[in-house]
Amino acid sequence: MQNVNKPDPSDLPSTRQLLKSTGIAVVVASALLVTVVLPAEYGVDPTRVGSLFGLTEMGRIKMQLAAEAKAEEAGITTGAVASQPASPLAVTTAQPSTPTLEPAVRPAPKSVAPTPVETVVVPAATPAVASRTDRTVLTLAPDEGAEIKLTMLNGARASFVWSTDGEAVNFDTHGDGQGISYHGYGKGTDSRVEGQLTAAFTGKHGWFWRNRSDQTVTITLQTRGAYTAVEIFD
Repeated sequence: MQNVNKPDPSDLPSTRQLLKSTGIAVVVASALLVTVVLPAEYGVDPTRVGSLFGLTEMGRIKMQLAAEAKAEEAGITTGAVASQPASPLAVTTAQPSTPTLEPAVRPAPKSVAPTPVETVVVPAATPAVASRTDRTVLTLAPDEGAEIKLTMLNGARASFVWSTDGEAVNFDTHGDGQGISYHGYGKGTDSRVEGQLTAAFTGKHGWFWRNRSDQTVTITLQTRGAYTAVEIFD
């Protein structure tokens, strides 16, 4: 058997020291919870320390985006109607009549089959949309929201760039059309976004912004592409 040396009681921490260490750990954890975790995750800042480091605003934006996403998902109703394509070629052919036989003293007349008639159905061509360029400006007061949408045909494209005069805003790029109440392309928080929008269907496609800051924000949108109208919705 091996001999196990028992530790000297003087080398072990006392009960008082253990309680003191535990108390310090609890105080530090509570301070981090109140000054960092609550402001950054939930936008709650009882000590105002989170506001000094920008953590409170980040937490509020997280909560607002989560609430808006829930509301949008609850109202989404997507419908699609599928139809069979019409045959591009329909042919109608008249059948030849059966000849009538007469007595042998008279030769039977020859029967001539009518010429088949072909009916061709040509689908209507999709009208071409000329490219256009627009610059649209809107101003949002604190906590105000508005949207700008382009009227586009299925597959049409439009390049865009939008920017604010300072503060970042929440945005949601989406579309709607006949039988489709919401189709999302992307969302987030930013002060400038540039890209290309391709219509997933015929309808209205564009951007919704909400100003969550305490300052009035002006948004400038520049678009270029195949669309027929630009509309602002409050």
